[in-house]
Amino acid sequence: MTEVIKTIAIRDASETDMTEVQHIYEHHVRYGLATFEEVPPTVDEMLRRRDAVVSARLPYLVAVVDGHVAGYCYATSYRPRPAYRHTIEDSVYVSEAMRGRRIGAALLGELIARCEAGPWRQMLAVIGNSRNAGSIALHRSLGFQPAGSLTSVGFKLGQWVDTVLMQRALGPGAETLPSDAVSP
Repeated sequence: MTEVIKTIAIRDASETDMTEVQHIYEHHVRYGLATFEEVPPTVDEMLRRRDAVVSARLPYLVAVVDGHVAGYCYATSYRPRPAYRHTIEDSVYVSEAMRGRRIGAALLGELIARCEAGPWRQMLAVIGNSRNAGSIALHRSLGFQPAGSLTSVGFKLGQWVDTVLMQRALGPGAETLPSDAVSP
């Protein structure tokens, strides 16, 4: 049985974290089906992506264990059209060496809490690979519900890959209108 890490520090990702973040992501790109990216981005590209998230006033977080980045997560806009402005998508990646130690749960829990403090009302998980039981269970444990799946929409590592969609409300969700709602 894998030990649960007792001391996980979750904090905003800094520029200096991005080399370790890129290393974690590179493994997922090269060997996993959670991302449909096939060529690992450079550290400079990962810095650009982090800057875009932070510039949009969305969280980009890292989990630090024993002084090293063990995982990271962030939220991005779900889609660019204005009507989607209250919906965001999460991404969570954990170092292969640290899987199964509740790092993903710590990261996603903090991401949800921070996003609930903002104007967003729905969070989506777009999970690569319908056999990604770990990510599906993680999201379910934090209140996400299945919203559907897209069959064989990706082709990676010699196989067709599905996408699982999961969704959870943030704060009041759709129970009230957003503060920027315009009356008809």
